[in-house]
Amino acid sequence: MTAFDNKKGRSILQAMVRSIQQNKTHLSDIDGLIGDGDHGINMNKGFSLFEKEYKDKELSFNEGLEKLGTTLMNKIGGSMGSIYGTLFIGMGEAGSRLTKISLADLTAMIEKGYSKLSEIIEARPGDKTLIDTLAPALESLKKSTEKKEDFKTALIKMKAAAKAGSDSTRELKARYGRASRLGERSIGVPDAGSVSCRLLLAAMGDAIVELLE
Repeated sequence: MTAFDNKKGRSILQAMVRSIQQNKTHLSDIDGLIGDGDHGINMNKGFSLFEKEYKDKELSFNEGLEKLGTTLMNKIGGSMGSIYGTLFIGMGEAGSRLTKISLADLTAMIEKGYSKLSEIIEARPGDKTLIDTLAPALESLKKSTEKKEDFKTALIKMKAAAKAGSDSTRELKARYGRASRLGERSIGVPDAGSVSCRLLLAAMGDAIVELLE
């Protein structure tokens, strides 16, 4: 089990959509503690619009990521629309020439998305944002790639790193967004974006395992 077929990536995208839909209330509840309280609502809107528009169309994994990113960027707006839109479009572009996607390929796709995201936001690990989830997840994949680990094992480790990163935001002080106005009072609550990122990476990882050849 060393790779999956890019053309069969629709099931991965569906898993990501379901994860957001099932956790929309939870995400908004978390966001409401230190933010606007609309993170789950907005994410659900964007992912559901993507699902509705492309439900009857064949999409490869990379094509779907680009379509999803474009939908989020154009339809939900705000910081999260731009952030997730940039991330997914970058990932999709990096996989545009791939027939089979290996661990190294997936790592490169996420790294490209992270790189493009870093061009538009200043947040870095420790700033209580989704970067605290994404950065350790990517680092875990890079280490697994270097060690030539089994794809499934690498995904399990990636999910654990993403969860640890997301959990760490609970003890961090927000430096960006509305929560940053609360200063020390933002400590004790996880960042909603970091939680949605964890959910998406977990859904993506689990769905990929089902496609590994």
